[in-house]
Order: sequence, then structure tokens, then C-alpha cells
Amino acid sequence: MKTMTCRQLGGPCDQPHVGKDANVVINAQDAHLKEAVAAGDVAHEPALKEMQGRWRRPVAGLGWYRQAKRDFAALPEN
Repeated sequence: MKTMTCRQLGGPCDQPHVGKDANVVINAQDAHLKEAVAAGDVAHEPALKEMQGRWRRPVAGLGWYRQAKRDFAALPEN
């Protein structure tokens, strides 16, 4: 298991996301951003819009995705 924070994934806070692979952590970040914005946290709105844009345009978002996977792989195990 490894941990990445919201900030490491492009968000504004240090909420940790733990997972066995990068996809689990990326999906946790997506859910975190949605929950934060739904709760009225305006600081997370830009990151949510960026994340939604990546999901809508997967080819264009592939660079971010590949970098996130490399960053995850470079992290030490918890």
C-alpha cells in the first residue's frame, strides 16, 4: 500500500489517499474532490474541474495519468 495526498494529485489539501495501485488512489482523489465541492469547499473546485476534464478527454489527460502513475510508483510502501 502507498499513500498520495490530494495536493500530490493536483488538489489543494493534504487529505491522504491510500491504495495498492495508482488507479485506486486516483479514483479516491476523484471521489474526495466531488465530496469536498458538494460540501461547499470552493478551494477544491478548480481541481475537480480539471479532474472532470481529464475523464471527459482521456487522450488529452493521458499525460497527467501517466505522470500520476510514475509518481505513485516512486513512492515508498507504507
